[in-house]
Amino acid sequence: MSIIHVPGSKSITARALFLAAASRGVTVLRRPLVSDDSEGFAEGLRTLGYRVERGARDWTIEGRPEGPPAAEAEVYCRDGATTARFLPALAAAGEGVFRFDASAQMRRRPLGPLTSALRDLGVDLRHDEQEGHHPITIRANGIKGGQITLDAGLSSQFLTALLLVGPLTDEGLRITVTDLVSAPYVEITLAMMRRFGVEAGREGDTFVVPPRPYQAADYTIEPDASTASYPLAAAALTGRTVTIPGLGSDSLQGDVRFAEVLERMGASVDLAPDSITLTGNGRLRGLTVNMRDISDTVPTLAAIAPFADAPVRIEDVYNVRVKECDRLEACAENLRRLGVPVTTGRDWIEIHPATPRPADIACHGDHRIAMSFSVTGLRTPGITLDDPGCVKKTFPGFHQAFDELRTAWGL
Repeated sequence: MSIIHVPGSKSITARALFLAAASRGVTVLRRPLVSDDSEGFAEGLRTLGYRVERGARDWTIEGRPEGPPAAEAEVYCRDGATTARFLPALAAAGEGVFRFDASAQMRRRPLGPLTSALRDLGVDLRHDEQEGHHPITIRANGIKGGQITLDAGLSSQFLTALLLVGPLTDEGLRITVTDLVSAPYVEITLAMMRRFGVEAGREGDTFVVPPRPYQAADYTIEPDASTASYPLAAAALTGRTVTIPGLGSDSLQGDVRFAEVLERMGASVDLAPDSITLTGNGRLRGLTVNMRDISDTVPTLAAIAPFADAPVRIEDVYNVRVKECDRLEACAENLRRLGVPVTTGRDWIEIHPATPRPADIACHGDHRIAMSFSVTGLRTPGITLDDPGCVKKTFPGFHQAFDELRTAWGL
């Protein structure tokens, strides 16, 4: 058995940084994710005038419920979707002129549902080039609050950004959602808001957020459940056993349910309150699975699907087409490079059993494509990545950790 320590959750780290900045007092974040995304978020907060001190294991943030201390700032969001979507909402709650831009990859990703909602709330916001995309300029004068309608069918992050900023508004928010993907991520948001002193309610499809200041906290970041999918899939594929400490049935993250998908495929899973142990038998069963709520693990499943004894069909995942890349097409492209029969539709992919051949994987700058097809390489020698460094977005030490796992398992 191998024990793998997975880095801190990207999603939880981003939310914790926002909540810390929006709170009254000084927050200590313990074991945050240290990666390009989280460092970009912290850098964005510093650019907005917040005091952020980074130690070896803990980060300290001095909050300000009134919004950013800076009266003017230009924030570069890098590739980070949480940075690019959460920080404009935080800036809108303050006073000043704030411009946000991002990488070419992030500029392509949608922002319109969030910025339209902010405009409906009276925020003076302009898309500087292409409507619905970065860069944007906000001339902030606080947010009054009130009732809005939001389509979160492309990303739950639009809803999370509004939920997080709701307590900083004058009157609070009532957010009626017409469509929602990745609902477990919203549950993470609500649970973390409670930890920082604000209880948001829900009335059917409407979320109700009171205008109540957050309070600083001492908060420990749990490991990233999406990142845990790679060693779990590796064990299922190779017939080994792996334990992920710090993640289990008590986890905030919905992606722990990926272990249940692997269990349906034949692996044995022991889900304790604070750990997951998975034992594979080297054989995988085909299945049809709806992954709408755990869509970040779609590439992980796609990468091991050729080794199943029957087709693997993944459904209801249109939103993965607007991630770091079009992940459905990226998975299909790379599977075809490996000689695997695959078909796709608007929101599904079906992968047929095959023996993959060596190939160079096109990562499309997407960390999840690179890490997922590294798992395929455990059973298919000769697989290479055209951009191995893109894993720095969420797991800079991935390749070293995976090599150590391969050695421990004698692969």
